[in-house]
Amino acid sequence: MSLTPAVIPFVKASACGNDFLLVDAVNAEGAGGVDLARLTRRMCDRHEGVGADGVEWMYPHASADVEIRLINADGSEAEISGNGTRCVAAYICGEQGKEKITIQTGAGLKTCVLTGRNESEYEFEVEMGTAAVGAELELQGGLRGIPLSMGNPHCVIFVDQFLENWRDQAAEIQGNPAFKHGVNIEMVAVDGKHDVRARFFERGVGETQSSGTGSCAAALAAMTTCKAESPVRVHAPGGIQTVRRDGNLVLLRGSAKLVCRGDFF
Repeated sequence: MSLTPAVIPFVKASACGNDFLLVDAVNAEGAGGVDLARLTRRMCDRHEGVGADGVEWMYPHASADVEIRLINADGSEAEISGNGTRCVAAYICGEQGKEKITIQTGAGLKTCVLTGRNESEYEFEVEMGTAAVGAELELQGGLRGIPLSMGNPHCVIFVDQFLENWRDQAAEIQGNPAFKHGVNIEMVAVDGKHDVRARFFERGVGETQSSGTGSCAAALAAMTTCKAESPVRVHAPGGIQTVRRDGNLVLLRGSAKLVCRGDFF
């Protein structure tokens, strides 16, 4: 006797190489007794699943266009992804034609405003809220880092160049007891008053091609230490995002592309 597998529709999207699966949580819950962390790990597996840095589980919300819950590829939960939020905004824009989208995240309500579109690629400027910047810390290996929060924890380390072992350094720093809730690491090289290069090593994922909140952290740390001035272009392997400050408000501009849709069994 053959059994029909439960089918969970998904959309895959990418923001500067930072890829996510977007899933209506009702479809997963309809499968019955679903462990979202375990299911996310299966879906994000790049060999036996669809492959992604995480899943944005989408829920209805009374006063926002959607509420999202981000679970990383390893099954851990995160407060927010700037890139993941932008991917969800692209999906809603594509489905509903809305150009101003409100998204309830684990780090508060975010407003995404469409600034451009080219077929399945969208550009948004997102109100990311305010940043909390801490005092510089002495870290492993003689490195120094600036801790800050964009609703999720970051540590920015300024470097002259990216060494071959930067990923090992980042992984070691993530284990520092100063970061009780884990931390996202940004290695940042300053190229000018409005340009920095960054590499990202995130909680629950490892190296990513880009990061929205990480780009905000990199730019804000550079501004705070007078190494750069608003607006700051953050250059990463996956592309460029622009961070600007309007008073205390941090705004992030970047693209998000809808890649494909399908069914996960």
